Amino acid sequence: MGELSNCPECYKLFVKTQFKTVCDACYKEEEHKFEVVYGFLKQSKNRTATLSNIEEHTGVEEELILKFIRQGRIQLANFPNLGYPCQKCGKLIRENKLCISCGKDIKTQLFELEQEEDRRQKVTEKQATYYTFQPKNN
Repeated sequence: MGELSNCPECYKLFVKTQFKTVCDACYKEEEHKFEVVYGFLKQSKNRTATLSNIEEHTGVEEELILKFIRQGRIQLANFPNLGYPCQKCGKLIRENKLCISCGKDIKTQLFELEQEEDRRQKVTEKQATYYTFQPKNN
C-alpha cells in the first residue's frame, strides 16, 4: 500500500509506492528523459560514452542517469564505460554497492569487531567466576 508523500522533484503531494517515487507529472518527464538517454545510447557510435558524455549530449542530469542504471533500465553489460559510484568512496563500479577495496575494508572491520566482542565476552566470563575459600582446620 502506498503512503502520502511530497514529490522530491516538484514537492506536489502524491501517493508513494515501492515502484513510484515521484508524482505522475515528474514520472512522465523522467520517462521522456529516459527515452532521450536510451535513444542516444542505442546508436552504435555512442555505446562507449561515459556518464559525462551522456549528460553533455542529452542534457539529462547525471543523477537521473544513475537512477536509471540503479533501476536496471540501462544494462551496464552493453556499455563498457558506464558505471555508478561506490556508496562509500565514490569510485566508479559496475556491480554491487561497494568497490572491492571498500568491501574488504568493511569485512576487516567486522572481523576486528567480532574479535573484540570475543575478548570482551571472555573477560566478562572470568569476572563472573566465583571461588570459595575454606580455611584449614588446625
